[in-house]
Amino acid sequence: MSVSYKKLWKLLIDKDMKKKDLEKAAGISNYDAVVLMGLFTFLFLGAEYLYVDVLSRIVSEDKTVLAQNYALGVSAAGFLLYPLFNRFCKERLKTICFLFIGLLSVLGIAFIGVGTAYTAIFTTGLVLFLLLGLLGSGVFYVSMRMMKTDRYLARTVGISYALGILLQFVNNNLVRSEIAETVILSVFLLLLIWLLMKNDSAYCRQDEQNTQGSTEEKVKEDTGKIKKGDIVSILMILLVALMTCIFSTLDNAVTLVHAGGATDIGQWPRILLALSGLAAGFIFDIKNRKYMGIVMYCIMVLSTICVAILKFAGPFMAGLIVFYLSAGFFAVFFTSGFMEISSHMRIPELWAGMGRAVNNIAAAVIANFVLTLLSSDSNLAVIILVLVLFVTVSVVAVIYTFQKKTFMEQLITNAADVVDEKERLRKFSEVFSFTERESEVFNCLVNTEDSIQMIAEKLYVSRRTLERHISAIYEKTGVKSRVGLLNLYNK
Repeated sequence: MSVSYKKLWKLLIDKDMKKKDLEKAAGISNYDAVVLMGLFTFLFLGAEYLYVDVLSRIVSEDKTVLAQNYALGVSAAGFLLYPLFNRFCKERLKTICFLFIGLLSVLGIAFIGVGTAYTAIFTTGLVLFLLLGLLGSGVFYVSMRMMKTDRYLARTVGISYALGILLQFVNNNLVRSEIAETVILSVFLLLLIWLLMKNDSAYCRQDEQNTQGSTEEKVKEDTGKIKKGDIVSILMILLVALMTCIFSTLDNAVTLVHAGGATDIGQWPRILLALSGLAAGFIFDIKNRKYMGIVMYCIMVLSTICVAILKFAGPFMAGLIVFYLSAGFFAVFFTSGFMEISSHMRIPELWAGMGRAVNNIAAAVIANFVLTLLSSDSNLAVIILVLVLFVTVSVVAVIYTFQKKTFMEQLITNAADVVDEKERLRKFSEVFSFTERESEVFNCLVNTEDSIQMIAEKLYVSRRTLERHISAIYEKTGVKSRVGLLNLYNK
């Protein structure tokens, strides 16, 4: 008996050590994800700031805003192109393409920094933001793969967002030369691409190879789940797009007051933006993001009220604080929201960065219309627009919350069924003293309709070897056919 207790104690210790090792590995990969997403946030905002700053000295404010909107729209196209890039560029070709994208992006940043012709800078900017969008989609997809669990998803996103904003704050306050800024952005861009290639190879390619063979079976088995997931993802797109319209309206209302010269904002609100993103991450992760939608809805209500206050010449500082508070919360909301559902979708690399893509497209489309409306004297039209958006968002938010709850409950049920099936198979194997290989063969015999030849190919053994395993299984269980095995297993 003492030997049995020793074995049991050793098993428990090994299990506990493995759990600790997994938690340690998950923590390290989360730190890597923070750095990766933080670098991208800094690079995207830094490139946008440089692009707008250079153009504003060459052309009028209207042309600058228009060019900025085009850049945001093109970056969204880059986000949507990444799944094609990931599918068709494998191994060495993918590495070569990453290096080429990095070189082209560095040249684009350098040209914008020293350029003087509007058309050339405008065109270069479009190419640059297309490439940044593609890299951004890769960053969010790889970060999603790096996180072993989504337990700390929102806070990982929040910390990375705060890191990116703080890097931009330091860069804007310490770097005064455009040449120096160009060099810094280029160095950080090359660092981002190196980290992206490294982690893509370590976390993504292995996962894709492991799941490639079972993709078709998984699609057939999970058709109902996928349809529910499609509904949730479409509702999420609609919700983020509508919320973007509200937050973009607030953004433009603050910008117009600032442009009037009455108040100098300076750089300090960037600190508030970083703190709001950080706070959002920790608040959203409470109870595994159970209250994330409710908290975000309350922030949206506050932003809606703030738009009306600013339009009727209310306190500007209150509007400014609410704007930066809501911007941080919203960025963490749409990023973590899409990353959370992406791992359950058929094309996860498409959905991981969808939040940024939808936000950029919606902001670009609505910007000119909202600026024109806010610049007019029609206060009633502004209030009606905001109220219509608010009511529409409320309806979509309710439907989305219900559908997502149903979807996540179904995922939990499916996961429990998988665990129960594995436990059942393990106990059955123990009762009949199957070897590890015999357990694999038995699983294929009773849980699939594959032929003997297909099972042999799947397990990478010869047909003759497989037949020996099957004969051993028949002998141990006392049955003489595959149907007999199935009946025995399902008793």
